[in-house]
Amino acid sequence: MYLLPAIDILDGKAVRLAKGDYAQVTVYNDDPVEQAKVFEDAGAEWIHMVDLDGAKTGQPVNIKIVERILANTNLKIEIGGGIRTLDVCARLADAGASRMVLGTALVRDPDFAQAAIEEYGDMLAAGIDAKGGEVAVAGWREGSGVAATDLARDMAALGYRHLVYTDIARDGMQTGIEREAYERMAEAFGHPVIASGGVASMDDIARLAPVAASIEGIITGRAIYEGTLPLVEAIQACKEA
Repeated sequence: MYLLPAIDILDGKAVRLAKGDYAQVTVYNDDPVEQAKVFEDAGAEWIHMVDLDGAKTGQPVNIKIVERILANTNLKIEIGGGIRTLDVCARLADAGASRMVLGTALVRDPDFAQAAIEEYGDMLAAGIDAKGGEVAVAGWREGSGVAATDLARDMAALGYRHLVYTDIARDGMQTGIEREAYERMAEAFGHPVIASGGVASMDDIARLAPVAASIEGIITGRAIYEGTLPLVEAIQACKEA
């Protein structure tokens, strides 16, 4: 397992949303590049970025910030938000992103989901954000009527080998994780998943450690920013697991 500290970008700033609600925004750093440096200094090798502007509009807005982070750090960037065309994939790949997370497009444009995996392979991850087991789309603002486990199986069949699973009800709430949800998704997907949503303390990492075979990585944001999860210790605990 490895830890992916999260940087969500809205209006050019590093923020976090509560349960994906754009009306519940907390700004943690006016400069995402400086925030990325903090994470790198703590020992992070990856960061997870979400272009929240892009998730709303369907077009990435913050590619320049990706480029600035890569120019100023040695971090690997996993990024999602508004990636719905092959042209956007190409722009992000050219900017230096290591992994691109497709979300809404998996449900609304399966032809693109297939064309993208054929073109970019291991650089892609399926991003499945769910509430009550149902996939949410359009920046978490709409339900899809699709079961998260069914979509995971479909993406595995297309050739996806990375999957970011977010429990929306817990995201940004520091309520702790539901380990079984990630085990179910990993079983449906047939590969380890990246866990996101509700990681609040070292106890949550300890809870995931026994099922590390099902967990590729752990994304956490608010808990780091607000100090309930010590970053250096968390990174090390993930490596040891």
